[in-house]
Amino acid sequence: MSIDLSQFHQVFFEESFEGLQVMESSLLDLDCENVDSETINSIFRAAHSIKGSSSTFGFTDVAEFTHVLETLLDQVREGSRQLQPDHVDLLLQSVDCLRSMLTALQADAPLDTEQSKILIQAFNDILDGKEPAPQVADNVPEQPHSTMSCADSQSDEEITWHISFVPDVNLLRTGNEPLRMFRELAEMGDLEVSANAERIPDLVGLHPEECYLSWDLYLSTDRPKSEIEEIFEWVVDESDITITATAGLFARTTAPEPETTELSAEPDSEQVAAELPEVTPKQAEKPTTPKPAQQSTVAKSSESTSIRVSIEKIDSLVNLVGELVITQSMLGQLGSEFDMEKLQKLQEGLAQLEHNTRELQESVMRIRMLPISFTFSRFPRMVRDLSKQLGKKIDLKLAGEQTELDKTVMEKIGDPLVHLVRNALDHGLESPAERRAAGKNETGTITLNAFHQGGNIMIEIIDDGKGLNREKILQKARANGVIGDNEVLTDEQIQELIFQPGFSTAEAVTDVSGRGVGMDVVRRNILELNGSIEVRSVEGEGSTFTIRLPLTLAILDGQLIDVGRQTFIVPLVSIVESLQPDMKLINHVAGGCDVFRLRDEYIPIIKLWEVFGVEPISKDLSESLLVVVEAGNVKVALVVDDLLGQQQVVIKSMETNYNKVDGISGATILGDGTVSLILDITDLINMAGVRQQSKNGLKLVPNKIRAA
Repeated sequence: MSIDLSQFHQVFFEESFEGLQVMESSLLDLDCENVDSETINSIFRAAHSIKGSSSTFGFTDVAEFTHVLETLLDQVREGSRQLQPDHVDLLLQSVDCLRSMLTALQADAPLDTEQSKILIQAFNDILDGKEPAPQVADNVPEQPHSTMSCADSQSDEEITWHISFVPDVNLLRTGNEPLRMFRELAEMGDLEVSANAERIPDLVGLHPEECYLSWDLYLSTDRPKSEIEEIFEWVVDESDITITATAGLFARTTAPEPETTELSAEPDSEQVAAELPEVTPKQAEKPTTPKPAQQSTVAKSSESTSIRVSIEKIDSLVNLVGELVITQSMLGQLGSEFDMEKLQKLQEGLAQLEHNTRELQESVMRIRMLPISFTFSRFPRMVRDLSKQLGKKIDLKLAGEQTELDKTVMEKIGDPLVHLVRNALDHGLESPAERRAAGKNETGTITLNAFHQGGNIMIEIIDDGKGLNREKILQKARANGVIGDNEVLTDEQIQELIFQPGFSTAEAVTDVSGRGVGMDVVRRNILELNGSIEVRSVEGEGSTFTIRLPLTLAILDGQLIDVGRQTFIVPLVSIVESLQPDMKLINHVAGGCDVFRLRDEYIPIIKLWEVFGVEPISKDLSESLLVVVEAGNVKVALVVDDLLGQQQVVIKSMETNYNKVDGISGATILGDGTVSLILDITDLINMAGVRQQSKNGLKLVPNKIRAA
């Protein structure tokens, strides 16, 4: 009787990725001058398990590759070979290669063994007592937005590159303009552009702020590939991009197959950490470009599709279900033989049902809670490799690694954290010489700290670098027209300027990061999680970025409000205060914008009945209530008819169940069975800002309207 082993593949991949994580973290902890035998044993055991399991499932390429590195580890373990720093670098690259191979196998994609062959040769040279013949590039892992190849063609020959550019429909909302990128490409050489209009919907479904086009571009240039990749660096999160060499690069060989580089958003800690070197191509008359669907399949397959749950959480859930069944049985019996004498028992039963349901909800939510160490685990490797590349000495400290949050939140906060850490590495921390001149320890420190505060999780990214340059930020802001020449800002307002779209004080954009560039994207991604980000910086001492996030995205604490006959929900985290307006404090700005004076600042007023086309009970502001909300350091006052109360609501996606609605983040079903819409405060502020700007040239921006 034959057994279908494919049913165990998912377990194999999950255990293998966990083994690779153990290998990587243990290799980073190794001290070559004082090798800990237990650390070597843990690395060996992980490699041995992957080899044995892959051999069992018929993944011979993985098994053969793991066998070679296992041999080197065995010699180190037995004491017959001294571990060298170069060996650690090679083993780390092997972890990346294995992760790449397993990711391809998991996605049923073709397996590229070129990198593994190069590494096998390097290991064999070490085992034979030689220097490794092939030089394996020590690539930097964990790119913040992409997995771009570090290999560049340095040839002076002209190369024709095929660029497949498929942007997300929301690309334009992020302030990115494809035409600007095409102009930059055209400056490099001859550019041909072909547009694909298949995604354009019918006129009824057309939205002016969404991008439905995709493009095929052919660029003939002698510039290296890295310069092409830099142009797309800030749109990788919102795009599927493939760059393929089609001519010129392989003119010295006989019609080889092209090299392909895929740019994709980093999905998880199991994403491939380093890129493969250039592969010797096979013969082909014409280059072929992978289909976007195939690329997305590989990317998605590398995401964690399951979580491990402790037996205690499962036992608790089973017990609660048992209690729920007992309560349901009791209520069923009361219902079949009900009379008014049993009313008190019915009320007690309903109270017990409410209690059981609440406990069941909390127990289910705890199952999705994972320690943030799953996200923090990617940073030791990234900091190690980047510090080597930048020539800096950096000590990474992790705190609060066991702090738990929802798996969905954890996956989505990964990219913003990577961006912030890379900014701290590149532009926050000084070089050893600069730190010595400033009287500091030449080893800089970056601290990642997570902790719970109320119903939120707080994540701090702290560096002891040079901090934000106040004067430089002001000069740049005035030069860009963000603030007026004579406008006076507080330190907090100046620091908030780095979150303005496209704002940067960097003199040159590096391949690592640019402090300020993309920080608006970081804030936008955090706001989409119903979170917030703040920055505190002292020039010469360092900076602290504090991220506040909800523990889960499935349940929201909300304030119910009435606008006419429609009930909306405002997230409690966005509410500053609610008040009855004093008409003496309301001023009318020319063009139709009303502002409310709240202590030392003027707050723009948004009339929800105008935004959503709802008929209010009264349009007289003196008979209404104002709910002051804040998002992205912008405060506005929402005009509502009544405040109904606060409650937890289960969020249902509008896009999944209906369509995207501007100003609405989701919907929920209230206790009476009616549907209530959940307001998206950030989107609402943007909508109102555009509306007021179109009326009178005003725009809602932070701290622009101040009391005289």
